[in-house]
Amino acid sequence: MSESERLFQRALQVAPGGVHSPVRAFRSVGGTPVFMTGGAGARLQDVDGRSYLDFCMAFGPLILGHAHAGVHAAVSAALARGWSLGTAEPYSLELAEFVIARVPWVQNLRFVNSGTEAVMSAQRVARAATGRSKILKFEGCYHGHADAMLLRAGSGLADAPLPDSAGLGALAASETVIAPLDDEAALAAVFERHGAQLACAIIEPLPANYGLLPQRDEFLRALAQHCQRHGALLLFDEVISGFRVGMQGYAAVAGITPDLVTYGKIIGGGFPVGAYGGRRELMQLVAPAGPVYQAGTLSANPVAMCAGLATLRALEEQGVHARLEQLGARLEQRLATIPNLLLQRVGSIFWACLTARGAAPAAGPVRSPARFPAGCAQRYAAIYHPLLARGIYLAPSAFEVGFISAAHTSADIDALADALTGLCATLES
Repeated sequence: MSESERLFQRALQVAPGGVHSPVRAFRSVGGTPVFMTGGAGARLQDVDGRSYLDFCMAFGPLILGHAHAGVHAAVSAALARGWSLGTAEPYSLELAEFVIARVPWVQNLRFVNSGTEAVMSAQRVARAATGRSKILKFEGCYHGHADAMLLRAGSGLADAPLPDSAGLGALAASETVIAPLDDEAALAAVFERHGAQLACAIIEPLPANYGLLPQRDEFLRALAQHCQRHGALLLFDEVISGFRVGMQGYAAVAGITPDLVTYGKIIGGGFPVGAYGGRRELMQLVAPAGPVYQAGTLSANPVAMCAGLATLRALEEQGVHARLEQLGARLEQRLATIPNLLLQRVGSIFWACLTARGAAPAAGPVRSPARFPAGCAQRYAAIYHPLLARGIYLAPSAFEVGFISAAHTSADIDALADALTGLCATLES
């Protein structure tokens, strides 16, 4: 029995499913989760002493790689000063000023502890600003585990037996309106029926929790126009795409200005963090400036603030995004000719979807869960453990995306491409 297996048996006795976030349990791919002790650069180390080339990168925050020297130095300095203050402090001020100076539609920013908390708070602002109660979300977009957002969501729910969570109250369902992605006609019908009741529409402008489902700019523009016409706010959830596809996130890529935006992951440099922001008049509704209450003991934790600022400065000063685009393009080119492998990529985010033997290739990008190739989850599970055996770590779910970091090299990209090429050929033989 491996050390990971022994640890998992112990973990099953003290935690639900032996883990503290469902995807980590390996239910989607089978087998025992690998227990990791740490990481450096583009690699993870497990408890049995094996090294893995990591393309999960803690599900996205580690855009500079594991234990980046600059972030490490900033965190070490913060720890030496005291790691939790519970007071006003200069570190969140510096990070907020950095973001606001670069993202025109963020005029005020409030830090919280997770993307889930950011979404909950931003929606509360939208309800207060509009006097309305309903929220529009899109099928396949994941916005954290608040009740109203666990309806036709993604992430760990993508391949669950049921699309929703048990324990949701009737009020959550009654106040959530759901529309399909990539369907302007359905979108118009939803606004025609519910537009006057919608406080906001929330969307991942680059959905990346249920596979990678890049949306057409035309669809996102139609959403923005409907929101404006019906008096609903537009809320972009950029927890994944924020600062990864560029310093201004996917909103800049699409050329759309949201009313509110949520961030997480990269903005904390790998430490627990979330943030929500937007136009000043909206954010001034938040306590103590206004009547929308939100608070948190560990909000704007100084260690996370310093890690986030060090990360964002490195992204800007070192031209990281251009380098990540080169690596992503290399992976896409290497995998372009593999039969029955659909690779979808935006910048350094990628999704490798294996289709059934003999299936016709998808006609254009997959932009909604309704167009997922049949059998992709089962075929991903079939290659997952062989990839581990080759020392390559991807997220243990067919519907989670992969991430390239600044610590990866062209040789690392080629190693992943070679392993996928060989395993896909084996599946077809």
